[in-house]
Amino acid sequence: MSLPWHLYLMASLYIIAGLNHFRTPRLYLKIIPPYFPNPKTLNLICGFSEVILGIALCIPVVSKFAAWGIIALLIAVFPANIYMYLHDDAGLGIPSWLRFIRLPFQLVLLYWAFCYT
Repeated sequence: MSLPWHLYLMASLYIIAGLNHFRTPRLYLKIIPPYFPNPKTLNLICGFSEVILGIALCIPVVSKFAAWGIIALLIAVFPANIYMYLHDDAGLGIPSWLRFIRLPFQLVLLYWAFCYT
């Protein structure tokens, strides 16, 4: 069974994003809401999950499960996106209007992942 090219594009984006959690963790630590415990551990879990799910998307036998995993991950990290929008100090220098646009863009990412379930 062959997978569509755009699935490999999606997989690449998640792998690169996941690796970035290890490369520049301070960016991600800033947007983790303070009411979540162990931000360093959460960052590592998210990065590891993105890499593993991105790789799994490329394996036909498990790609559907990986797509469901990405949906779950996107839902799990949504509080960080809201926190980033609401708090300028977590905004990474991104204008608030652009941080706001990121919120509904998550629906696009959810739909994109859902297309592969």
